[in-house]
Amino acid sequence: MTNLLVPLSDSHGRNQSDHQKIPFSNVVVTGTRNYFSGRKWQTIDIQAASWFTFFHLLALFAPFSFTWDAFWVAFVGYLLTGMLGITLSYHRLLSHHSLKLPKWLEYTFAYFGVLACQGDPIFWVSIHRYHHKYVDSDNDTHSPINGFLFSYAGWFFDNGYIVEKYSERKNVEDLKKQTFYRFLQKTYMCHSLGCGVLLYAWGGFAYLVWGMGVRIVWVYHITSLVNSVGHIWGNQAWNTGDLSKNNWWLGVLLFGEGWHNNHHAFEYSARYGLEWWQIDVTWYVIRCLEAVGLASNVKVPTDAEKVKKSFVISNNTF
Repeated sequence: MTNLLVPLSDSHGRNQSDHQKIPFSNVVVTGTRNYFSGRKWQTIDIQAASWFTFFHLLALFAPFSFTWDAFWVAFVGYLLTGMLGITLSYHRLLSHHSLKLPKWLEYTFAYFGVLACQGDPIFWVSIHRYHHKYVDSDNDTHSPINGFLFSYAGWFFDNGYIVEKYSERKNVEDLKKQTFYRFLQKTYMCHSLGCGVLLYAWGGFAYLVWGMGVRIVWVYHITSLVNSVGHIWGNQAWNTGDLSKNNWWLGVLLFGEGWHNNHHAFEYSARYGLEWWQIDVTWYVIRCLEAVGLASNVKVPTDAEKVKKSFVISNNTF
């Protein structure tokens, strides 16, 4: 299926045929960015790259420090920071207001997100809201139209790119008004360092390797897969006018986030796996929270809203 948003020509007047298509997809790379060499590296870029490198080097010690206790520390950390922190809190709750939680629980889950080392809530939510506002356009934060590697990781090390697109992040005023989120923004690095110290004190080097290195690298890469693969390979169930795709294995790895076309069709929805067979573990957790009275105002698309996004209805309007 040809995507409606792929331009016939770019800002330089080059035809679509002049660009390279990402293999086995309908995605045409219309722009390039020198995200490693040939650009000025800012201090924040060097810091991000240093943290990225450190955690990957730490994870290399995993085979030599394996214990079942350390493995389970990493796995539980994966659930807390990847599912409750990033997927439920940063994404569905803070970015899209798909549900409401009591403040004590909202702040707890957001703190888990901080320990995923993907940025503080204000940074993460701002980037993601811009992604939806400008999805798969030149102003998108991490679209594969700038290349697979850029959408996967390159954008994360290029603060200059972010500043060019959004010099002032005015789309997170709801978070900036809250003292807790401003505190996390100012003290962001301290929390990861503290987590590492506590893990080392608790279980030694093995806990540090698995509880920090393996866990953070794993959550980082599967999140990056959603940003890249989720806009390249898979299928589109809804007419979203962008490159978003549903990808079942991403849905399994990242607790339902792989149903990415579903999400872009109904970004306000707390449920991404809209069909019974589409595994969405985060949605199951939300339903449990709702059942015990801890989650409220849980949003899902209505049948009428689904009809509006269907390809059949959209095609009949032309």
